[in-house]
Amino acid sequence: METFLFQFLNVEIAKAALPQLLIGLKTTLILSFIVVPLGVLGGIAISVLQDLRIRSLNMLLITYIDFFRAFPPLVLLIFIYYGLPFLGFETSSMQAVVLALVFNTSAYFAEVVRAGIESVPRGQVEAARATGLGTAQTMRWVVLPQAVRNVLPDLMSNVLESIKLTSIASVVTMPELLRMARVAQGNMFNTTPLIMAALMYLMLLWPLVRLITTIERRSLKARG
Repeated sequence: METFLFQFLNVEIAKAALPQLLIGLKTTLILSFIVVPLGVLGGIAISVLQDLRIRSLNMLLITYIDFFRAFPPLVLLIFIYYGLPFLGFETSSMQAVVLALVFNTSAYFAEVVRAGIESVPRGQVEAARATGLGTAQTMRWVVLPQAVRNVLPDLMSNVLESIKLTSIASVVTMPELLRMARVAQGNMFNTTPLIMAALMYLMLLWPLVRLITTIERRSLKARG
C-alpha cells in the first residue's frame, strides 16, 4: 500500500508538478475555446448547405463528412503537422491541432445538426415562407432554433468528446495537459502527475456531464 501511495498519490510530487500541470490545463482550455465553437459553426454551415438540396454540392459535403468521420484524427494531425511542410505548407503546432480537430469535429457536429433540421416539420418551413420570409431568414429564425433545441443533448455530448480529443495535441509536442503530465512523470519518475491530469480532466468535464443529463431529463419531460 505504501509503495502504491508513493508511486500514484505522492503529495510532494503533486505539489512540485502542480505549476507545470496548470500551464497544461490553460493550454487545453484555450484549445477547447477555439476548437469547439469553430467545430459547431462548421457543422451548422455544412448542415445548412446540405438543406439547400443542391445535388453536386451535397455530394461534396457528404464526402467531407464521411471522410473526416472515418479518418483517425491523430493520423490527420500528424499528416498536417509533419506532412504538409513537404508540400510547402508550414504550420505551427497550434495551427495543426486546430485544423485537425475542426475538420474532425465539424463533420460530427454536421451530422447532429442535420438530424435536428430534419426533425423540424416541413410544414413550418412552408408556413414561414408563406409569411414572406426568405430561405436564409426561415433557416435563421424558424428552423435552426428548433433544430438545435431538439438535438441539444447530442450537441453537448459532442462538445464533451471534442474537449477530450484535445489530448492528441501532445503528439506534436504542444504543451497541453496530458503532454505536461507526461513530461512531469518522466522528470520525476513518478505516476502522480498523470493521476493529477486525470483528476483535472474529471473536474473540467464533470459539470458538462451533469449539464447534459439535466438537459436530457428536461427534454424527455417536455415531450411528455
